[in-house]
Amino acid sequence: MAALASSLIRQRREVKDPQANRQIASKRKPCPKSNKSLCQKQILILISKVRLCGSRGRKMEKRPEPQLKGIVTRLYCRHGFYLQMLPDGTMEGTKDESSSFLQFNLIPVGLRIVAIQSTKTGLYVAMNSEGYLYTSEHFTPECKFKECVFENYYVTYSSILYRQTQSGRAWYIGINRDGQVMKGNRVKKTKGAAHFLPKLIEGCPLPSLESAGIGSSPPPRP
Repeated sequence: MAALASSLIRQRREVKDPQANRQIASKRKPCPKSNKSLCQKQILILISKVRLCGSRGRKMEKRPEPQLKGIVTRLYCRHGFYLQMLPDGTMEGTKDESSSFLQFNLIPVGLRIVAIQSTKTGLYVAMNSEGYLYTSEHFTPECKFKECVFENYYVTYSSILYRQTQSGRAWYIGINRDGQVMKGNRVKKTKGAAHFLPKLIEGCPLPSLESAGIGSSPPPRP
């Protein structure tokens, strides 16, 4: 009963003096509005979680991957010559099977893409924008060749970067009937100059990408 009586007295006072009630209400400070809506806050939380997951993924990517292996072989052209690389970087064909400059590392650097490195000089076979073969101390995009198996198990090696502008015909490594290395844009896939038979060397260690200098980025070309 006492509680009911006090409630009635309070209501009568509010009716008699509404101005005081309004002053009390006006003294209340409005709650500060946030500059960001609830939807924006949820988006920020989601972005922070994605960044956290991404940083964890990058840490996992730093784990060392197993190195791919290459094969040691001699490249025998259908015209009867072996491809050889002399100490000065000269490339030519030879019929001397006892030459110590015939061995090459065929190192996979992509799907059906290989790098060709001399085991004697450590130089890479490369093809420039004019179709000429040259040797490079470092692995560059011009050292990448697409490996395709042709008829009778012969293999062709074409430049990944360069081909005929209009026809789209690929540029191939080739040796003519005189044992000379040809320009890539003059070698046709159907001709014997472009056909090579890889002859594996038994008892030779298989090089890895890291030992061949392909694991890291090469210095910029001058």
